[in-house]
Amino acid sequence: MMTNTQRGLAEFLGTFWLVFGGCGSAVLAAGFPVAGIGFAGVALAFGLTVLTMAYSIGHISGCHLNPAVTFGLWAGGRFPGKDIPLYVIAQVLGAIVAAYLLYFIASGTATFPNPLPANALAVNGYDSLSPGHYSMVAGLVIEIVLTFFFLLVIMGSTDTRAPAGFAPIAIGLALTLIHLISIPVTNTSVNPARSTGPALVVGGLALQQLWLFWVAPIIGGILGGFAYKTLGGDATVKPPVEGEAIP
Repeated sequence: MMTNTQRGLAEFLGTFWLVFGGCGSAVLAAGFPVAGIGFAGVALAFGLTVLTMAYSIGHISGCHLNPAVTFGLWAGGRFPGKDIPLYVIAQVLGAIVAAYLLYFIASGTATFPNPLPANALAVNGYDSLSPGHYSMVAGLVIEIVLTFFFLLVIMGSTDTRAPAGFAPIAIGLALTLIHLISIPVTNTSVNPARSTGPALVVGGLALQQLWLFWVAPIIGGILGGFAYKTLGGDATVKPPVEGEAIP
């Protein structure tokens, strides 16, 4: 069995990769003149971070990378509540380190704004921080709904009755789709850790609006976990999504 230190370190590194790869693509590559990757490229980058980490550390920690996923798996009966603090702390620390490193790299060009604008480093937000200037209510609803379906995909694709070995692909593509839908609304969170890292670096309004990106994804994640369990997802023995699979 993996130790708590190994599992926590895996979550730290995995969440670092998600924030550095996903937010990094938005900050460094999305708006690059002529050859920028745009919204679609950023969406794919976030999906690829989860897909690659799921294959890399799924057998160590379960590759949650997201407090909302951890709470959702607990609600669905697939993760022990006593391990929630370990996972959430590791995820948030990984996101913070990634955000500060991204800031350091991004500030290495003369065109980088100083001081930072309120929407720097791909922060999440609503109203003036929303790329499409969507309201707080719109942001709250879409974050709940998308995190709900993200948990359905995660729990369904890791079910023992699902085709074996394809869960990381389904989960990565689901996160890509989620970003394609909601980048214009909130810059897409569905992940409190991903939102916390950039918000702490930028501060100001991003930090004031951070509450929504904890509350909405966790509500959506818990509802998604309960929903899958209610659908009959617990009809047979399932491997806990926390590392080594049951033989």
